[in-house]
Amino acid sequence: MASSTPSPPSGTATTPSSTSPTAAALASANAGFDHLFANQIGPARTAFEADSTPFHLLGLGVCAFLEAALGMESGLMGEAARLLTLSEAGARKAAADAKRATSKVTGGDGGGRFAAGLEWEILNADAVVLLGLTHALSESYMGYFQCMYALNAAHGKFTKLWKAVFPRGLEGYATPAVSRSASVERLAGGVQGLSVDSLSVASSRNASSATLSTSASTSSSLAPSPASSSSSPAPSISVSKSIFGRWGNASSVSVLSKADKERADARDKYERERAPEGPVEEMIVAGTAFGFGLFNLVFSLLPKKVQSLVGLLGFKHDRALALRALAVSAGVTTEGGGARAGTDVHGVFAGLVLMTFHGVVLLLAGYQADEARTLKMYRAIVDSIEARYPTGALWILNRAKILRMSNDAAGAIAVLQRGLEGPQTFVQADTLLVFELAWTLLSQRRHQEAADAFVRLTELNSWSHATYYFIAAGCYVSLGNRTKAQELLDALPDLLSRKKMGGKDLPTEVLIRKKLEFYKEKQKRRGGDPARFVECISISPADELAIFWNTHQRVDADVAEAHIVELAALTPHVAIAVPSPFLPAVDEKHVVTTQPTQDLDTPDERALRALLLGIMHRTLRLYAPSRALLEAAHGTQGIKVSTWITGVALFELAVTDLKEAQAALADADRAGWERVLAGADAKLDGALGMAAKSDIDLSSRLDSRIALLRDEIAAKRAMVGA
Repeated sequence: MASSTPSPPSGTATTPSSTSPTAAALASANAGFDHLFANQIGPARTAFEADSTPFHLLGLGVCAFLEAALGMESGLMGEAARLLTLSEAGARKAAADAKRATSKVTGGDGGGRFAAGLEWEILNADAVVLLGLTHALSESYMGYFQCMYALNAAHGKFTKLWKAVFPRGLEGYATPAVSRSASVERLAGGVQGLSVDSLSVASSRNASSATLSTSASTSSSLAPSPASSSSSPAPSISVSKSIFGRWGNASSVSVLSKADKERADARDKYERERAPEGPVEEMIVAGTAFGFGLFNLVFSLLPKKVQSLVGLLGFKHDRALALRALAVSAGVTTEGGGARAGTDVHGVFAGLVLMTFHGVVLLLAGYQADEARTLKMYRAIVDSIEARYPTGALWILNRAKILRMSNDAAGAIAVLQRGLEGPQTFVQADTLLVFELAWTLLSQRRHQEAADAFVRLTELNSWSHATYYFIAAGCYVSLGNRTKAQELLDALPDLLSRKKMGGKDLPTEVLIRKKLEFYKEKQKRRGGDPARFVECISISPADELAIFWNTHQRVDADVAEAHIVELAALTPHVAIAVPSPFLPAVDEKHVVTTQPTQDLDTPDERALRALLLGIMHRTLRLYAPSRALLEAAHGTQGIKVSTWITGVALFELAVTDLKEAQAALADADRAGWERVLAGADAKLDGALGMAAKSDIDLSSRLDSRIALLRDEIAAKRAMVGA
């Protein structure tokens, strides 16, 4: 930031005081969000109930929404919808009032850059989005229709806002290095170093009006980017093909006189260099960037089938630009003017979205083109927000995820357990800590603690209790306590028969129904007691479901070895045609004979074991035996129930190829990388084709993992020039 505040050139609108009624109401509501982010939902509600402005009503709606969504409590949806509807209506009225006022009074709460009333339009769009999500969490198909209608409306609102607030796109905005071409050094400052002292918002009060005038568009187009001098030719501004697009096109620029251009450049330079003046202006920048980024990112992560459907509504996406917009929102800070220190509430939510995205990539993609950079970016965002809200469950959760993704499971467990020691003031948020703790404990084969955590989840929220019990039963199978495991399995039919949100079983519950029938049929075939079908389970159901959460990839070497020893001991004994320190090697013509009394007497079970063994060998960097085992899983004939294995094995083969190449090839080996990347892409094509089949369990999760891995492949291709 410049050492002194630049003086406004002539013709530049001055910014009203940050103590305006709108700014005061926003600051008051922000205090409530501070409590919410710190896990203090009671004080947050008290702060929001102190006034009835649209800002406060939105805050109350967010509280109800988070309680309902995080706890999957459909009973709270009605109250959330009521409050959000009131906030949406209030913001709509305030926006209309602000527009009428501009015909009488110069300026407005939006500040010198923006037309008056934009803050209310952003708030209105926020309420519409949350209202749509509330409808989606209801128990009716009408709710899903209402959600799509609301999102379509919000998409239109944010399109308009994007054009108004960012007429030149994000040029000139300092952000963390979210693009793949950015250097690691740019990350050193993290999100905390961001500010809006390098904004590139041109001639903004004109540009931010609902319909931009030709002169405003012209001055915007001619304003130089921060990287160029005032005397440099104006850069061409390409029109983005994202759903929000960019405003203006260089081809439409009319010729200005030298004096006009100098005045336009001076105004643009002033707007770029001055800090945001008050919480309202900060909300406009951060809120618009957040809405733009969120829409683009969410649409880019939808399964291909769903993308095709929403594409009919005109939704498209630009993930790279989405991530940069979210980084802008997360990094916008208020400097001076008596405004509240720190970032706007949209910036905090943007940081949360970025955390979630980076966490998902690290967990599910299987391979990262530049894992160190992703972790550093993730850590910078968490550091920034956690410093403000050290007791917030969401930031504690992401701190633990970073440790887990850094192969420090013990550190992650310690962070989560400390986070759960304090007062339970926001139970629904703490549930996320228990969920992460349960999976992390399972990854370390701490089966009793994991079982306790999964059962505890049934006391904290109403999401699939059947899934939690099924995983806990698997933990008890591994512990050798089959009586307790059978008790949990016996409870599943009743849990599965309970009314579901939307009236349908969750994907995991569909798989569980199939597995229960599979176990019962196996027990009957073997002549065992039908009431004790747990006796025929040879591979832990918990370890099977953990494949879908990619839990096995980041385990310690001793944990991976323990899994291999356990699985290899099952009959018929597995043998592969390549050396493994844990398995016997045989020639490729070896045929495994089966007997009814063997542990694994179906192709489904043998394919599942081969898949797990392949993943564990890869975790130990034993790539040749890993590939042989994954190929065996993929090529197993006669699978009747676990049809998902074939596609997942092909996906894991692509991951194995990439990880082996990462260890063996230099980035300079362009030809080598071209072969590896092309081969991985081909395997993903095959896996995607299998995921598209109607009888494949959890196919949408495989679809999403494929999309994430393709992004990493594209990033690596750019890095090596392949």
